[in-house]
Amino acid sequence: MIDARLHTLRVFATCGTVAATAELTGYSPSAVSAQLRELQRSLGIELLVRDGRGVRLTAAGRHLVAGSDDLVAQWEGLRAAALRADEQVPAQFGLGGFSSAAAQLLAPLAAALRETRPTLAVRLIEASPARCYELLVAERIDLAVVVAMQADSVGEEDPRFEQTFLLNDPLDVLVPAGHRLAERVSVRLEELASEPWITDTVGSTYRALFTAAFTAVGATPRIAHESLEWETMIAFVGAGLGVGLLPRLAPIGGHENVRRLRLTGPGRPTRRIVAAARRGSMDSPLIGQCLQILQGRARSILDERLDEET
Repeated sequence: MIDARLHTLRVFATCGTVAATAELTGYSPSAVSAQLRELQRSLGIELLVRDGRGVRLTAAGRHLVAGSDDLVAQWEGLRAAALRADEQVPAQFGLGGFSSAAAQLLAPLAAALRETRPTLAVRLIEASPARCYELLVAERIDLAVVVAMQADSVGEEDPRFEQTFLLNDPLDVLVPAGHRLAERVSVRLEELASEPWITDTVGSTYRALFTAAFTAVGATPRIAHESLEWETMIAFVGAGLGVGLLPRLAPIGGHENVRRLRLTGPGRPTRRIVAAARRGSMDSPLIGQCLQILQGRARSILDERLDEET
């Protein structure tokens, strides 16, 4: 097993502060500091230096953390192979994902695991993609469902993780039930360019996706309102304030005064959604089962949601 002190150092390198490391690992800040000091003493290497009111990694500390990526991946691979040898599963398993993935993919997955693996203790955590990667490093979760474009610099190129593609989640157009196009099955984005639009705030990932979609069709949208949550945007549309884009993975819920239309033509925006795990662990039988369930659930949503909500 990986030395717990090295594990704590890796978490510190990921989140940058003793307080955040304590929150992620479940240790007290004083315990985190003690582990880091003990690791320095045992190795005879200065790993941390004072930086204002906190501490930061030295060049030697950064080198040690980076070099330990392969060590952790080898351990994860060995553990996965041992579990696979006779189809064993661990006693506990953590799942993390952003809001719509947690509700639409991970909750059904946890229910399925409860049926097929009754002795397995499953824990769900709703978190942003960046937070999910921190939770993976801290071993609070074992599998994460993330939107690839929201993960900042973390993702396919990071040696600590490996990813498996789950789905391209298309964004549909949401219009009020009384809209002139509400009875259509599909619509082209440029047909709605002059409509009052509801979208996310400037600088957000989804605002960039929204802007790129209109740029692709050579149109400039008229942004009338801004919302941070899908539920808020749906309410705005239902009140007749405008139209918006909604990922197919996100349900309309009980809102009967809105209609979801499929986008056609160029510039159709999508979210690339992947499952991520610590490198070396993807071959475990439990993660393999989870990926099969997630991919099946994702296909069902993409195939059936528009029919269910019209």
